[in-house]
Amino acid sequence: MDRKKDVSDGIQRAIDENPNKTIFFPDGEYLIDKPVLTPADPAKSISLRLADFAVLRATDSWSSEEAMVRLGAKEPGNDIFTPGSNYGLEGGIIDCRGLAKGISIDGGRETYVRNTSVKSAVCGLHIKYGTNSGSSDSDIFGVNITGTGEKNSIGVLVEGLDNTFTNMRIGNVFVGVEIRSGGNILRNIHPLYYVSSASYPHYEESIGFLDSFGRNNWFDTCYSDQFAVGFKTIAGGSVYSNCFCYWYSTQEKSHIAFKCNTSFSGRISGLLIGGKAPEGSENRFTEGLTLTEDAVIRDVTVNGKLLSSEALLK
Repeated sequence: MDRKKDVSDGIQRAIDENPNKTIFFPDGEYLIDKPVLTPADPAKSISLRLADFAVLRATDSWSSEEAMVRLGAKEPGNDIFTPGSNYGLEGGIIDCRGLAKGISIDGGRETYVRNTSVKSAVCGLHIKYGTNSGSSDSDIFGVNITGTGEKNSIGVLVEGLDNTFTNMRIGNVFVGVEIRSGGNILRNIHPLYYVSSASYPHYEESIGFLDSFGRNNWFDTCYSDQFAVGFKTIAGGSVYSNCFCYWYSTQEKSHIAFKCNTSFSGRISGLLIGGKAPEGSENRFTEGLTLTEDAVIRDVTVNGKLLSSEALLK
């Protein structure tokens, strides 16, 4: 492939003409000006394998609202019995250049993204409403994402159900992870908000983890770093185990670890809260939280002090 000009059509042709194959990208730069689509049908599926220094880079003329790489976006399929259902993207770098979204999972089952770096993305990873009655059943491992630093920049957006996310680092985004579905497991996920000035715009609206669905999601050893709100849930029925909120800067307004838009009925266990606090304020566990009789909150520590049950909701 010619690495000095757009190679979108060449990549797409290689995908379309090589069903049930792994397409390998050696180290180098591959410019694309439109999304690359892979099939969801197991009989036609392919996997993309990028060398460590292989870069898919958006061109100056990029204009699509879709992601640069769209897994399972053509040849629909909802089949885990036919060999070929387990496919995805592994390795390399997706350079969005502040113009594009990085990777989306549009269809299929058992799709994976592994050991990939997404740079300067409007949205790093988007898992769309799944093929299997909403379930996407995808597995994400070792994916590092940096955003654009703008208010619309989000690390991970999840609309499909039943996914796993493990060992991810996400930086320079306004929202680290937003989940609009249930049945998701997140383990060792670390979004980081970058502070650039004392008056960073809209900082108080930044969120590390936003559970817009608010039920039946599991957050295990997840770390919100410097966001105004560490964890926010809408419906209040998920599980938070051994999570961590930290603030390294005192430049902004008050820091809140956990917010819930309704009565909380989930579980929080082993939440650590620490770091610097704004002048005249403090790092706080919560704000205006109410509990149902099913809720369980225990072992919440703020700056080294274990909160009593009476102090949890103050």
